[in-house]
Amino acid sequence: MEKIKAIGFKKHLMTAISFFLPIVVASGFLLAVGNMMDGQTIEQFAEGFTFADTMTTMGGYGLGLLPMIVSCAISYSIADKPGIAPGLIIGMVASGIGAGFLGGLVGGYLSGLVVMGLTLAIKVPKWMEGLMPTLVIPFLSSLVAGLTMYYVIGTPINWATSLLTNYLRDLDTSSLFIYGAIIGVLSSIDYGGAINKVVFAFVFALFSEGIYEPLTVLILASMVTPFGLTLAFFLGRLVKKNIFNRQEIETLKTAFPMGICQITEGCFPIVLNDLVRNVIATGIGGAVGGGFSMLWGADSRIPASGMFAVATMTRPWAFMGALLLGSSATALTILLLKKPVDPDAEIIVVEKEEEEVSWEDLTIS
Repeated sequence: MEKIKAIGFKKHLMTAISFFLPIVVASGFLLAVGNMMDGQTIEQFAEGFTFADTMTTMGGYGLGLLPMIVSCAISYSIADKPGIAPGLIIGMVASGIGAGFLGGLVGGYLSGLVVMGLTLAIKVPKWMEGLMPTLVIPFLSSLVAGLTMYYVIGTPINWATSLLTNYLRDLDTSSLFIYGAIIGVLSSIDYGGAINKVVFAFVFALFSEGIYEPLTVLILASMVTPFGLTLAFFLGRLVKKNIFNRQEIETLKTAFPMGICQITEGCFPIVLNDLVRNVIATGIGGAVGGGFSMLWGADSRIPASGMFAVATMTRPWAFMGALLLGSSATALTILLLKKPVDPDAEIIVVEKEEEEVSWEDLTIS
């Protein structure tokens, strides 16, 4: 039981995200390119198809695999190799009953926990130990978890998913801005860390149901910090207030290009020098940008890739406008909060000199 108690649920969710994110991005780009070329899903291979049809079809296949991928990844993270088979099967069950990404998420934890429980509970003779990871555990865990998904948790998951998606589709304009602001703040204030990943799992569940706006907010919020800090540098030059030292200015030269690709981590050297003020500025920028992005209906058809996702949106102007407003809010806030510094000042790190070792102090008793 100690192994089950020691499970870190967030850790396994992070593993799942790292597994499926590259697949989602690749599939999303394939689907977006195919759609822009008026591609259709290939129903019968023998009937002929165009290049655009192949792109659309491959992208659709990849996105259709998501319940299986997330379920398998979580189950594998919890139970190692014995969790792969039940994870894949329960993910397919979740897809088959219409539980989608959320069903795959729950199914992955269910499969992994069932595998762990059976491994600890079942004791077999020594001659049968070799059959446990290849026959007994995969079969029994798939049976138990599959029946649980079909008869116990499948219907509530479907109901919850339907309730949430219908609720979000019916929001009025003021509520849209508030929800966008909340997602923007939560997605931005830990700079791609654990909070951002948890929010990603939530908004991706909506994304898989055809609600693209919340995940687009997360993309924008991840770009607000590098764009906002870069804009603050140029605005500071304009108003004769410099808030960055020489090392931070050099950091901006790499942080901004990384921000274009939705990589926030390039800003860490600047953020960690003045964490509180940067978090405040980032949160305000994320709220402003996220609110307007949600309000204006920016809708990325891929769940990542920063500016490269703009090509897949039906309202790219909404995303660009919201990103500009959010970045401006971050820039103005950090300019107001931080005190001016000398841009040519060197950061001097005082290192403690090593003490000389005297062999005369060495005694052998």
